[in-house]
Amino acid sequence: MIVVSDTSPINNLAAINHLHLLNQLYGTVFIPEAVYRELTDPNFSVAGATEVQTFDWIQTCAVSDCTLVEALSSELDIGEAEAIALAVEIQADQVLIDERRGRLVASRLNLRYTGILGILVEAKSKGLIAEVRPLLDALINEAGFWVAEPLYNSVLQLVNEINLA
Repeated sequence: MIVVSDTSPINNLAAINHLHLLNQLYGTVFIPEAVYRELTDPNFSVAGATEVQTFDWIQTCAVSDCTLVEALSSELDIGEAEAIALAVEIQADQVLIDERRGRLVASRLNLRYTGILGILVEAKSKGLIAEVRPLLDALINEAGFWVAEPLYNSVLQLVNEINLA
């Protein structure tokens, strides 16, 4: 499976020490140079910086189609634009992206996508994690990941971790 990731899934999973889930689920994960730069900016230290520089299963790739990147940059940040352009270029099976606007653009380009919540649901369904709730809570409380309460509840309901009493 060919998977391209934007910054958010790598950054947030690294922040809660579960970046390994991407490797367990997808094997190699490709990131464009802009995502690498966002994660390794020396002036702005973030979770995932060391990992993208040292984990051999995270591969950085240059995007060739500068015209597509430029077109996408009018509505997305450079990391999202390059991630989507790279996914188109290498015919990725899936893009890992959390931002709503990025998902809309990916959908317009007929790309399959999932975000960090989908990754956690898939990890539980494959037996890689026992529960989603503690990781979801860690994302919110430690990584500062924002999840609307209805979405939080629907994810937990999906994985049978919510009591609807």
